[in-house]
Amino acid sequence: MGVHDLVLENLKLVGHVGEYNIGINEGKISEISKTNLQGDKVIRFCDGEIALPGLIDPHVHFRDPGLTYKEDFHTGSMSAANGGFTTIIDMPNTVPVSDTYKSFKDKKKIGEKKSLVNFGLNAGFNSLNDMREVAKLHPCSFKIFMDLKSDLELNECFYDLSLLNSEGYDFMVSCHCENKFIIRENTYWQQSKEFNESIDYSLARPSEAEIVSVKQALDLADKYNLKTHICHLSTVDGLKSVKNSNVDVSYEFTPHHLLLDNTAFNVYGNMVKTNPPLRPLSEGVSVKDISSDCMIGTDHAPHSLEEKSQGVWDSKPGIPNLETVLPLLLTEVNKGNIPLSFIPKIMSENIAKRFRLTNKGCVKVGFDADLTIINLGVVGKLDLNDFYTKGKYTPFKNWEYSGKAVMTIVNGNVVMENGVIIENSRSDIPSSVKGSNKYVYD
Repeated sequence: MGVHDLVLENLKLVGHVGEYNIGINEGKISEISKTNLQGDKVIRFCDGEIALPGLIDPHVHFRDPGLTYKEDFHTGSMSAANGGFTTIIDMPNTVPVSDTYKSFKDKKKIGEKKSLVNFGLNAGFNSLNDMREVAKLHPCSFKIFMDLKSDLELNECFYDLSLLNSEGYDFMVSCHCENKFIIRENTYWQQSKEFNESIDYSLARPSEAEIVSVKQALDLADKYNLKTHICHLSTVDGLKSVKNSNVDVSYEFTPHHLLLDNTAFNVYGNMVKTNPPLRPLSEGVSVKDISSDCMIGTDHAPHSLEEKSQGVWDSKPGIPNLETVLPLLLTEVNKGNIPLSFIPKIMSENIAKRFRLTNKGCVKVGFDADLTIINLGVVGKLDLNDFYTKGKYTPFKNWEYSGKAVMTIVNGNVVMENGVIIENSRSDIPSSVKGSNKYVYD
């Protein structure tokens, strides 16, 4: 095919035997071959590195605009690139909420200016007219926080989205599944105790709240014929409901729900406070529940250390995860608890298909040159000093890992190599941003 813009030599591909060379032209994979390829730039690997389709995170909170002291599109996308992610989907609960044409378009402009990686945006629910206008900007889905809505309000949200789809759209509803009234009642009883410990937060938002809410989301999706995505599924019984459902539904797991239970509150205190909370060991999902049809969503949700230190009820819920999840899961691969073949499925391919991210999710000719290069032999301990997120805390601090991303390539541009974000000289955006990112539906 002639000379490529970039050639990656001597890489393994999941599910294939031997080593391959990958040619990249104009941001696309142009050739995959076992024979030598010519390139203007050649990167040769020599330590058994594996090329994965660029990782996609369907669930992040970059806090931009309005809450940028916690995170912003610049630092969040550097964190994503460092963790091996080439695409992220941001949630709408910023200030202002991205639920109008203006607020959504403004956030899109922020991402285009600051982001190091490709990005999509979820929209919030608003009036039907507002949703019609937001629809023109192609949100990945409409996100509903069921823990903030009454039954009547939930019915209206699902109904309005069905009306929007009847006008020629095909949007999915992404659901945070916790029941508002179960939380309210249990929080009242927990706060009535003479003394509270951090673990009481998990009792105030019990497994029942998710289980009931998941069933309600599935019933409403069935009633209004909506595709549905269940965010951060944390309970075994909730998972059973999803798997037994006849509706068009997908679901994601977070690393903290898979690897921790609510006894972690006794070790890490409010640093592990998150919604939905960590579950009792007998009720929560774990690594053994990972299958080839799920997704991994980090729910990357950083706060300031001060906000995480305000006591059981006032500390903010959320855990940063973009830079921990891949090493943690590759460690499970090395332990034999997950097959390597699951990683590209649950961290890229399934997400690309579900959210209709064209030309992403596979290492194939013609697909976007979004690639995550991993080395299963790299070992170490997770160290906050190596992270780019503003959220300087994690329950996984000092956890030993085996396997991590050693290079992240976005649209044919190397944006991370061995933990270092690649800089360029453009003056119109932060120096760490190469400017090769794009909004996924443009």
